[in-house]
Amino acid sequence: MSSADLASLTGVRSGKNSYYREFRRSSERLEAAVRSLDHISVALVRTVEGPRALLTAVVQAAAEHLQARWVVLAVADGCLPESRPRFLGLDETGRVVDTVEALPEEARPWLARLRGDPPDRAEAEESGLVVVPMSIDGVPVGGVAGRAASRELTEPLDLSVLRILVNQAAVALHTASLYNSSVALRTRADQLTQEANQHARDLAVRSQELQSAQALLIAAREREALDVERHRIARELHDSVTQYVLSAGMAVEVARGELEGTDVARRLAEARDLTQHAVGQLRAAIYSLNQTGDGDAPVLPRLLEQACALHARPGLAVDLRLEGSPVALPVAAEQSLARLAGEALFNVSAHSGANRCVVRLSYGGSQIRLTVDDDGTGDPATLRTLLRVEEAGDVDGRHRGLVNMASRAEELGGSFAVRRSRLGGVRTLVQVPVVRRAAS
Repeated sequence: MSSADLASLTGVRSGKNSYYREFRRSSERLEAAVRSLDHISVALVRTVEGPRALLTAVVQAAAEHLQARWVVLAVADGCLPESRPRFLGLDETGRVVDTVEALPEEARPWLARLRGDPPDRAEAEESGLVVVPMSIDGVPVGGVAGRAASRELTEPLDLSVLRILVNQAAVALHTASLYNSSVALRTRADQLTQEANQHARDLAVRSQELQSAQALLIAAREREALDVERHRIARELHDSVTQYVLSAGMAVEVARGELEGTDVARRLAEARDLTQHAVGQLRAAIYSLNQTGDGDAPVLPRLLEQACALHARPGLAVDLRLEGSPVALPVAAEQSLARLAGEALFNVSAHSGANRCVVRLSYGGSQIRLTVDDDGTGDPATLRTLLRVEEAGDVDGRHRGLVNMASRAEELGGSFAVRRSRLGGVRTLVQVPVVRRAAS
């Protein structure tokens, strides 16, 4: 076989030292390219550690491939907005830096270019300066720049290796950005779901309260209708029947006087006594009809029992304790106190995370004390701050529960306070003066 045939088959004229050196040089560059590709694979699998670890590995791989004195990698302004950090550099000592001041003086202009107007193709200067764009779908989104140790390290093969490294980094950054966005959206969706579930529970409690109030209203209307009918019957008995019986008694008395001393007079006296007894019975019946069965009985304890039963649930035990002798307050005052206790119980059930709640109603000589204690996680100081904000009027209608409770207490001439409970949670305290219900 001739030497020409051997050269055409091997591509190397082994008989000359210059060709052998070229072969060795190509082999070394190929080995360097393979090592760089290996570094690329190592860098890309660090995506799970976050963008910063990925960019650090990319910068170090690029610097090793170029044997560079410095390297800077940057994402262009306005591109991949979720990516952090926006740039990383490798200084002359091999230290990774993320501030402009820490970069070598020569690298700073190139950082500005990569961030403001990244190149759309790779560039290599005679001085060993290399600039390679970072692209996604053919659109430059940044790039890498560095000063190679020699001009030989900036050949097309080296630029191709850097292009693969940088573009894979761009894809990884884009994927990380999409992942972070999806995590944020999922977190927000979970938060909205929790809020919706809480609103649904709140609406269920409010619906039960509305049904209870509707039942009380129906009962009040029936009671009012019954009272009206009782008073009408009493008026009829007083204005007609009683008057007729009185008139009959007077007529009997007149007849008895005219027949004094006879047997008929004695019978008429008995009839007179019967009419007087009938008038007494009628007057007693009229008095009973004018009284509303339980008109003088206090209804606040019963209303509180209903409120406690309404807000009790699995995991929350609600106890009602009465102290002192109950006093019948005006109906509006008792209903207002019951609503105030219901609002406090709603707050405990919906927001405190409590397992136990104690409602205590204490009747004193001149004052009524109502407390709602829980063992939840509420902070009295925070609630007092919220109350002051609500009283300032800078909140919407959904957040006026505390100020409404305070207003109810004030309308009754009393006071409202939020303190730390001995149970460990929050105590809602209401104190109002005793104003007795007017006689029916």
